[in-house]
This record gives sequence, structure tokens and C-alpha cells, in this order.
Amino acid sequence: MLTPLDIENKKFQRQMMNGYNVEEVDDFLDEITVDYEKIYKENTELRSEMERTKGDLERYRNIEQTLQNTLVMAQKTADDIKTHAQEEADSIIKNARAKMQESVDELTKESETRKREFSETKKQFDIYRAKMEALLISQLELLKDMKED
Repeated sequence: MLTPLDIENKKFQRQMMNGYNVEEVDDFLDEITVDYEKIYKENTELRSEMERTKGDLERYRNIEQTLQNTLVMAQKTADDIKTHAQEEADSIIKNARAKMQESVDELTKESETRKREFSETKKQFDIYRAKMEALLISQLELLKDMKED
């Protein structure tokens, strides 16, 4: 690619006949040099900007990939935590039900024991009462016999 300096330093051989007007050619070259210099600078700036943009684009792609990986990992972690929490909750419920059943069985057993003890105590009371009634009746009979004598 030609630089503005190449255009400015370009020299043409002079011809004797029917050649171009040197002043016109020089003026035209000066105009071309100015315009070409502007375009050349703009092109250089645009290339630099394009390189920066490519670098930024690559950096943003890396950030996007990192964010996607992070999101996938976060989702996996959330699923793992949810699964673990559900398993732990199920385990707690299972243990609570087992303890509850154990308590119910123990209370049922204790209740039956208390009922048997109550029944036994009631029988003993009934026997005691019957003995007391018999004793009182015999004492009453004794008193009646003593009164009659």
C-alpha cells in the first residue's frame, strides 16, 4: 500500500513534447497527497480500533463462557443441595416416624401394664372388701350373740 509520503515524493520524467504541465501535475499530486493522507490515517485508526474491538470481543466471549460455566455449576450445585436436603428431610421424617411408633408401642405396653395392675388392685380390693364385710358381719353376729346372752 502506498503511503502519503510515497505519493509526495513521486517524481515523473519530463518529456519535451506534449508532456503534462509540471505545475498541474504537482498541484494534483498535492491534492491527492492530502486526501490520501486523511484516508491513510483513518484506515490506520480503523485498523487499530478493529484490533481493540477484536480483543474486547474475545475478552467478552471468555467472560460469557465463564458466566455460562458458572451458571451451569450453580444450577448443578443448587440441584445437589436440593437433592441432599430432600434426602435429609426424608431421613428426618423416617426417624421421627420410627421414634413415634416406638413411643406409641411403649405407651401401649405401659397402658396395658397399668390396666393389668389396676385390674389386679381392684381384685385385691374386692377380696379385702369381702373379707372386711365378712369380718364386720361376724363381729355384728358376735355383738348380737353377746346382747342376747
